[in-house]
Amino acid sequence: MEHPGIQEKIKQLRDELHHHNFLYYIKNSPEISDKEFDRKLAELADLEKQHPEFQDPNSPTMRVGSDLSQDFNTVKHKYPMLSLGNTYSEGELRDFINRVEKLAGGSVVFVCELKYDGTAISLSYENGRLVSGITRGDGIEGDDVTSNIKTIKSIPLQLKGDFPPSFDIRGEIFISRKSFEKLNEERKNENLQLFANPRNAAAGSLKLQNSSLVAKRPLECYLYHMLGENLPGDSHFENLKKAETWGLRVSPHMELCRSVDEVIAFVHHWDNARMDLPFEIDGIVIKTDSISLREKLGFTAKSPRWAISYKFQAESAYTRLISVDFQVGRTGAVTPVANLEPVPLAGTTVKRASLHNSDIIAKLDLHLNDLVAVEKGGEIIPKITAVDVAQRPPGVPKVEFIKNCPECGTLLIKNEGEAAHYCPNDSGCSPQIVGKMIHFVSRKALDIDCLGEETIELFYKKGLIKDISDLYTIPERKSEFLNLKDLKTTDEAGNPFPSHIPMEKILFSLKGAPSLSVCKKIADILLQIDSQSIPEEIQNRLPSEDKNLKFLSIGENIRFIKRLNLQNHVVGFAELLKALNIPGLDVADLEQVADSFRYFYFLQNAFSQEIEEKAGLDFIKANALVNGIKSTLSKPDRTNHLSLVSIQQKTFDRITASLKESKRQPFERVLFALGIRYVGETVAKNLARAFRSVDALSSAGLDQLLEVKDIGASIAGSVIAYFSDTENRQLVERLRSCGLQMEVSEDETEVVGGGLNGEVFVITGSFATPQRRKELKALVEKHGGKSTDSVSKNTSFLLAGENAGPEKLKKAENLGVKLIDESEFLKMISEQD
Repeated sequence: MEHPGIQEKIKQLRDELHHHNFLYYIKNSPEISDKEFDRKLAELADLEKQHPEFQDPNSPTMRVGSDLSQDFNTVKHKYPMLSLGNTYSEGELRDFINRVEKLAGGSVVFVCELKYDGTAISLSYENGRLVSGITRGDGIEGDDVTSNIKTIKSIPLQLKGDFPPSFDIRGEIFISRKSFEKLNEERKNENLQLFANPRNAAAGSLKLQNSSLVAKRPLECYLYHMLGENLPGDSHFENLKKAETWGLRVSPHMELCRSVDEVIAFVHHWDNARMDLPFEIDGIVIKTDSISLREKLGFTAKSPRWAISYKFQAESAYTRLISVDFQVGRTGAVTPVANLEPVPLAGTTVKRASLHNSDIIAKLDLHLNDLVAVEKGGEIIPKITAVDVAQRPPGVPKVEFIKNCPECGTLLIKNEGEAAHYCPNDSGCSPQIVGKMIHFVSRKALDIDCLGEETIELFYKKGLIKDISDLYTIPERKSEFLNLKDLKTTDEAGNPFPSHIPMEKILFSLKGAPSLSVCKKIADILLQIDSQSIPEEIQNRLPSEDKNLKFLSIGENIRFIKRLNLQNHVVGFAELLKALNIPGLDVADLEQVADSFRYFYFLQNAFSQEIEEKAGLDFIKANALVNGIKSTLSKPDRTNHLSLVSIQQKTFDRITASLKESKRQPFERVLFALGIRYVGETVAKNLARAFRSVDALSSAGLDQLLEVKDIGASIAGSVIAYFSDTENRQLVERLRSCGLQMEVSEDETEVVGGGLNGEVFVITGSFATPQRRKELKALVEKHGGKSTDSVSKNTSFLLAGENAGPEKLKKAENLGVKLIDESEFLKMISEQD
C-alpha cells in the first residue's frame, strides 16, 4: 500500500533534522531548542517504525546506534593512509620548506593545521551520502567502522550543495578535555576502569562492537584532507573551505603561510596557546597548498614529500629508577627497559621507560635509585633523557649491561658499527623463536588468519610448536589444538583488569538465560526499576522479539538478581559471592575468598582443595562454595571478562584454511616471512626478482648479491650468514616440503620483457571486473613499464576505461599524454612479446 503523504513527511523531517544538525554541530548556531529537535527526532522515529518500507541507512535516527554486536571487516583503503614524516626541530622544519621550494623552483604556499591527538578516520561519500568510515589500520587496510561513525553527530550523513559525485575525506576523531573528564567521572561512579587519556578513549570508543554505546560517547571530528578525481580545485585550503559549505566540519584554525617565517610563527603561536584549546593537540602539520605540486613531489615508501609534522617538545617528569630489565626481540636484539616509581606524565601513569642500548646507559652514567628525567615524545614507551646526579644517593650500584641472554643464557654479541647487543642463539632462544613465528604469520608476510601473538605464545608455551614449519602440522593435529585456552589478566600496558564483573555476563550465566545482547538490555532495565517488580517490569520494557525469557520464570534466578542490589553496570567479586547466599559462609569468609582468587573466573574453575589452600577455608565451607556456585550459575564460565584465547572449532577451521591459502603466497612474501635480518618487504622483492629461487639465492656470493638493487654490504652479509646456517637451510627445506613457494612462478608480476621500456602508465575508470584494474597494473609491470596513480609530465599513457575521471582526462590532454583504451594496450604488449 502506498503512502505518498507519509513518505513526503518522513523526507521533510529528515531534511529538517540534517539541516539542524549542520547548524548545531558545524556552524555552532542552532535555530531550535534541544527539546524541539528531540520532538522532531521522536516523530521521525515513530513514522519509520510504522513504515519500515521507507527506512534509510542515513536517516538522522541512525545516530542512536544499534544494540547488535558486530565484528569489523577489514577493508583496503582506496588511497593509502600514509604516515607523515615528523620532526621536533625548527631547523629540520626550515630544511623541509627550503627543500620543497627548491624542488618546486620557487616560493610555495603552505597550509598549516593543528595536529589533533586522536584517532584517524577515512570517510567516503557517494552522491552526497556517507557510505563508509575506515580506520587507518596499517595504512593499506583498516577496519570498517561505518555504523559507529554514523553515531558521531559532527559527521554529516547527507551533504548539501554542489559536492563531487564521489570523494574521500580524512580527519581525526577525538574527545574534548571537558567531555573526557566527564566520561571518566561517570566510569569512576560505575567502578569501571578509567581511560588513561582522551586519545585512548576516542580510539577505544570507535572500536566498540555495540554502536549504541558509541552513540553515548562524546566523540567529535575535524576533517582535514580531501581525495578524489573531481575535487573543486587545485588549492587544498579552498577545497576544505568548499567542503565546509557542504556540511563537513573543517578546522577553523588552519592558515595559509607564504614563507618559512610565517610557518614558524604559526608553530610558536600554537605551542604557547595549545592549552587554551578545548581539545588536545601534539603538534602542527605543514602541507603544500597546491595539489598539482603534491603530485609533482610525490611520495617516499612511507610518507609524502609534500607534508611534514612538527611535534611539540615532549612533556617530562622526574622519578626514581628502581631496576632495569632486559628484553629479547624477534631478531635477538636485547633492549634494556627501566622500571620506575610511577609518575603521571602526559595523561598517563608511567612505570617503565626505554633505555634503547648500552651506549645510552653509558652516556647517562645511570645508577640504580637515580632521579631521572622521563620524556614522552610520541613513542609508545617513554624514554629517560637525563639524570640529576646531585640527587644520587651514596653507594648506589652502577647499571651494567648484561653479558648473557636473559632468556637462554647465551653470551651476547655486539657487531662493529651497531648499537644493539644480540643473542646469537636464534634457534634456541624462546622470544626469538616466538617472534619469528609472529612475524611469519603477520599480514605483510604470509597473512595467516587467527594466529595472533597470544595464540602463537599459547601454542609454544604448551610445547605444540617449536618452529615455523610446525605451524603447517596444525591441521592434522586437531585433537591437540582444539579447546586450548589461555587467560590474560592484564591489558597491553601491563595494568591488571578490574575484578568486578559486568552485570550482563552474570545474567548470561544463569539457567535459561537469553543471548548476551538481551542480557545487556535487561541489565539496563534493572538499574531503572524497583527490585520487587523485576519479572513484570522486564517483560513490559523489553521489545517483543526478546520476550521469550524462560529464566524469568525460575524463582532462584529472580531471588538471586534481587540479592545483587544493583547500583551500576558492574558487580564486585565479593558482592557476587554474597548474593549467592551460600549457607555456612559469612561475609568475612567470602571477602577472604575474593582477595585470594582476585578474579571470579579462577574461583569458578577451582576444586575444593584449592579453595582450602588459597583462601584458608575448611573442607565443609570450600565444598559448600563450589556447590553454591554451581547451583545458581548454570554456566559460570560465561562470567569471564578477562582476555581469553580459546581455540574452538570455528577458529581451528579458519586457521586450517588460512594455512592452506598461505601456500599460494609468492616467493617474495615467503622470503620476507623468513625474518632474515635487514630483509624487509622491498629487499625481499628485489632478491626474489634477481635470483628467482631460494636455491639460487642461498648459493649466491657477496659480489652477486651486491649487484642487486638496494643491497649493501650489511644486507648481503646477513643473507649469506642466514643460508650458511645448517638449521636455517633445514627449515627452508621443511617449508618447501609443506608446499610453500620457493621460486618465482610464471604468473607472478616479475618483468618478463622490457617491451614497455620504462613507460609510465596511469589507469583510470572502470573495467569489466573490479579486479581488472589491478590485473592491468600487473601487466604493465610485467612488461617493463611503471604504473602510477596520478597524471604528470612524466606520464606516457593514460589507459582509460568507462567513466574515466574527467580531471585526469583534462590534465592528460593539457600535458599531451596519449590516451589509450584496454584493447589498444593489449595490442601494444602483444606486439612487443
